[in-house]
Amino acid sequence: MDKLEYLNRYAKTSKFRNALKIPLEYDLEFKLLAQGEYNVNYLFIHPSSGQKLLLRVNTGSQMHLDNQIDYEYNALKELFSSGRTPQVYYVDGTKKDFPFGVLVMEFLEGKPLNYLTDLKIAAECLSDIHSTKVSSDTTLISPKNLLYAMVDECENMAKVYLDSPLGDTRTKNQIKRLINYCNEKIKFEKDYDGDRHYINTELNSGNFLINGPQKNNYIIDWEKPLLGEPAQDLAHFLAPTTTFWKTDVILEKTKMYKFINDYIDLVKDRFDTSNIIDRFETYMPLTCLRGITWCSMAWIQYNQSEKILQNEFTYKKIESYLKHSFLDEIESNYFL
Repeated sequence: MDKLEYLNRYAKTSKFRNALKIPLEYDLEFKLLAQGEYNVNYLFIHPSSGQKLLLRVNTGSQMHLDNQIDYEYNALKELFSSGRTPQVYYVDGTKKDFPFGVLVMEFLEGKPLNYLTDLKIAAECLSDIHSTKVSSDTTLISPKNLLYAMVDECENMAKVYLDSPLGDTRTKNQIKRLINYCNEKIKFEKDYDGDRHYINTELNSGNFLINGPQKNNYIIDWEKPLLGEPAQDLAHFLAPTTTFWKTDVILEKTKMYKFINDYIDLVKDRFDTSNIIDRFETYMPLTCLRGITWCSMAWIQYNQSEKILQNEFTYKKIESYLKHSFLDEIESNYFL
């Protein structure tokens, strides 16, 4: 039985119907919207209200969590007051009636972000997200040392590639060199004792829904949020390893700093941004390393057929990130 058949059966359970106030006599039609590495999104319409809803099926956890879907659900609940995220209506991470986690949220309209025209709107979205007051009973992970946590994550991902006979020797040596650079860069860093903010940690263009200036614009896909420094999000958003992922765009450094200054102006006095540029520059090489090591790990998984979800576009992009020319460009601009 495929996932959609399982889903249709699950959608007829009284637990699902009662929670969403859907009468049992109505049939639901689920249409595939998008498939990522660990999630599949379906669109359906509530038969009573006519509201468009998104049902998210989670098949795994990048964060190695036992209950990934509940983590995302709780993050979205906490962030709803920002005005930049969808409202959530239902979650089931038990996997008793369905083999995967299920999340239902409102479907939001919008186009993916265009790095050439929408940077000011992105700064508005991020300034509101980062300014949202952290809930007193938050369930989000708050790493003691954010930079060490990033490098540790990179080393764990890289290990999959470095230990595999499938990996290219030159690429392995370059990844080791980049890891050593980042370890040297942060070796005197102390545990972070500043204010914590909600950060997305995965801000590619496809995670924005843009409707235009003075309209409703959103950030979606809260699979890996943390409580951390806004500078980490800014570095991830602007890093070449992010912008190149969906669009082939690599931003000039002058545009990066223009974006950060716009962001600071939009934050106003909602929190202290006095050292955010310095912290951005600390996070940038680590962010590039994170993108590269994730691709190295995913390349091995794809070639060993370990992934439940296979995505041809993603695989081709992963291969382009591991080309010597791309790695050399990243190293010369951000690691030397």
